[in-house]
Amino acid sequence: MLHRSHLGLRTWFLAAWLVATHRNGMSARQLWLQLGLGSYKTAWLLLRKLRHAMVDPGREPLAGLVEVDETSIPFRGEGEPVRPGRSHEGRLLIAGAVEIVGKGPGRVRLAVIVDYSAESLGGFVAGNVAGGSTVVSDGWSGYRHLKDVRHDPRVVGETPAHLVLPWVHRVFANAKRWAMGVYHGLRAAHLQAYLDEFVFRFNRRRTPAAAFERLLGLVIDLGPAPYQMLISRS
Repeated sequence: MLHRSHLGLRTWFLAAWLVATHRNGMSARQLWLQLGLGSYKTAWLLLRKLRHAMVDPGREPLAGLVEVDETSIPFRGEGEPVRPGRSHEGRLLIAGAVEIVGKGPGRVRLAVIVDYSAESLGGFVAGNVAGGSTVVSDGWSGYRHLKDVRHDPRVVGETPAHLVLPWVHRVFANAKRWAMGVYHGLRAAHLQAYLDEFVFRFNRRRTPAAAFERLLGLVIDLGPAPYQMLISRS
């Protein structure tokens, strides 16, 4: 990750500390001003590399009792305002899963999906939830044929969804507030990287110092992440 970087180690360490421990994270503009970097592009690439390092290739899938649901957030194009408004037009689709530990949330996962089909949602569950776990959903047809997990559909009906699946909806609400507060709305480009940042910080919300140490470890362990590779993952 540090391969051929023109930035000093002190800058990398400070950037990692700010991004990992700041409660709401930092935008590239905030990082640019905070570190006194030469250009916004330098700050954007530094932050993008740190987000890339926030996904541990060897991380364990969620296990046990897991709430799963999907949501959408309005997006904005270049120069466009945020659009208001299960229509896909003008919205970014996201699947989420929350591991329930005791009476509260443990680890979470968020991922961009193309639609609410069984293929998309089944793929998300298969990639993020361990076999043998119990998946609690709202009974949406896209979850009907999940494999290798026990499915516990709880049809919402007239009951508010946040009462049936309280923790995944709380995570969705926090993610949306974070996106609007720090970035004033998200765009489709690099959306997964933004979600990875939110997940990294949420999963280490009680141990910010450990989050900093883990991020530094991943930055050092991961291979080079050149600009062209990062932008090709939009």
